[in-house]
Amino acid sequence: MFSHFDPLYSLSGFFVGALVGITGVGGGSLMTPLLVLLFGVHPATAVGTDLLYAAVTKSAGTAVHGMHGRINWRIVGCLAAGSVPAALIMLWLLSGVDRKSIEVAHTITTALGWLLVMTAFMLVFRTQVLAFAQRSMGERRTLRPATLGILTVVLGLALGILVTLTSVGAGALGVTILLVLYPRLDVREIVGSDIVHAVPLTLIGGMGYWMIGEIDWFMLAALLVGSIPGIIAGSLLAPKLHERTIRLVLAATLAVVAYKLLTS
Repeated sequence: MFSHFDPLYSLSGFFVGALVGITGVGGGSLMTPLLVLLFGVHPATAVGTDLLYAAVTKSAGTAVHGMHGRINWRIVGCLAAGSVPAALIMLWLLSGVDRKSIEVAHTITTALGWLLVMTAFMLVFRTQVLAFAQRSMGERRTLRPATLGILTVVLGLALGILVTLTSVGAGALGVTILLVLYPRLDVREIVGSDIVHAVPLTLIGGMGYWMIGEIDWFMLAALLVGSIPGIIAGSLLAPKLHERTIRLVLAATLAVVAYKLLTS
């Protein structure tokens, strides 16, 4: 049922890792659809394997942000309070269905396709979305800490469902909503907190998929062999490239991939 060690997976891992290093967009937006469309991996196996892949790669990001003190632990805690229970419930639901059925595969690919559309939109229009949110709020007083905490937990709940089902959502979408909720925080602190929160979420999701038999360990190893040097290369290249152009190309790519997923 599962693959052997395929160097093409490593090449794909390097490509995705490089784009993650350049743009900061989560690998799930790229890796899961790549596995499904290019390699014909079953959506449930692609999601499960990608979740563990994300847990490993984001752990490195956590170390970097931690060293620079760019983590807001209150935000991380509120997100996890919503996302961890949601992930466990989603895994329980997935364990009780026939994951190889056409219906389950269609549900995963459709959800993945629409999330990619939303991610592509945010890549292009994040600045405009944030400006619109600020205008809509106007001079309204800042939300009370308790209200802000509840909204962050609700965001975590939504991310727990989306990430466990598709492995996508914690990156471009989660960061944008956090920027709306916490406009006064440094964007690096928001990104750092989002990455730290994604580690336990993807790890729990990945381990859950392992327990229900949906992890391809050879594929995971091959992806990591390529992606770790890819992320390093992308991070080194990033200052030399026009980041806006890269984001536009990436958004266009995600839009095409989403169309393929939604029409397949």
